This record gives sequence, structure tokens and C-alpha cells, in this order.
Amino acid sequence: MSIVRSVEELEAIYGTTGETSTAKVTDRITPHYRAYIEVSPFAALATCGPEGLDCSPRGDLGGFVRIHDEKTLMMPDRRGNNRIDSLRNIVRDPRTAFMFMIPGHGNAIRVNGRAEISVDPDLLASFSVDGKAPRSVIVMHVDEVYFQCARAIVRSELWNPARHIDPKSLPTPGEMLLVMSEGRVGGEEYDAAWNARAQASLW
Repeated sequence: MSIVRSVEELEAIYGTTGETSTAKVTDRITPHYRAYIEVSPFAALATCGPEGLDCSPRGDLGGFVRIHDEKTLMMPDRRGNNRIDSLRNIVRDPRTAFMFMIPGHGNAIRVNGRAEISVDPDLLASFSVDGKAPRSVIVMHVDEVYFQCARAIVRSELWNPARHIDPKSLPTPGEMLLVMSEGRVGGEEYDAAWNARAQASLW
């Protein structure tokens, strides 16, 4: 196996970066990038910490990440599994990245920056849905923004309904939990109750 061990080796293989890959990069939320972020219902949140890296899916109503100003994004931390891996990382290492995706659209928007966790009562209240406020808000100070070209989504046919995978062909969360917990949790009861439990705790 031949392993690449230097940037020089990589550059010899891939060549120089074209202007279309660099001209799109900016250090703030421009009007064009704002248009994407304001309608996106989904983002992947990447963080890093002493234990390593973490990438967490975040989804909500379209435009759930608030553009406070051209250098600041705010994301409410909604109900989840309480692992708080991303939040643990942010309080120890502020380096953070968002990747926004829009159903049916090929381009993704990538934002890199430094984040902090706010529990300001007024800020939390401003993100309330159905009278329920998040327990914290991730505040990102933007360093870099750019769009990712659509090749990966085109190749994967991500938005093509004909390519969607039948859920029945995959193990269920209850089945996986049952095996991995050696029977302590999970199973058919977990799967049967999940939809109702999730709907009652979305926010």
C-alpha cells in the first residue's frame, strides 16, 4: 500500500487549485450565502475535542440557524439524546464547522469558525417553539464561508426518490440497541414507541 505522507506529494497528484475553487471563499455571510442559510432545514455540525472529532446532524424548521449579523450565526440546541458531545467539544475547543444542505438542491454551504455556548435567558426565549426554549444556543463567529460544488450529491443521487433505501431492509434502532446492550434496552417495544416519543419531544 502506497501512503501519501506530505502536502507536496498530494499537490503533485492533484495539481493546483483552480480559481473557481478559491474565488467563492469569503470571511462573512454575503447576501448570496444568506439566501441559502435562511432556507436550509438541515446542517451537519463538526467539532473537535480532546477525545477526537464529532459530526452531529442538526435539523429544524427551515432557517433554524439565525444570521445575527454577517459574522455571527446562532443555532439552538434542540432536544436530543443528551450525549452533548458537540457541546463538550465546543467549551474545550471552539473550532467548529457547519455544512448546510437544502433538499432537492445540489450545492452545500460550508461555514468554518469558532463557537461558544450561550445560555442567556432572553436569547433562549427568542428561539422558543411551541413555548419550549432550547437549553443552550451555539453562537458561531464566522471565519470562512464557501459553497461546495454539487458533484457528490449528483453522484450519490441523494435527492432521487427512486434511489431511496427501503427502511425495512435495514436493522431498526431497537434491534441494534437490543444486541449492543445485551438485552438491557431496545427491542420491538422501543421501535413501537419511538415515533410518539419523538413527536412529544421535538422541541
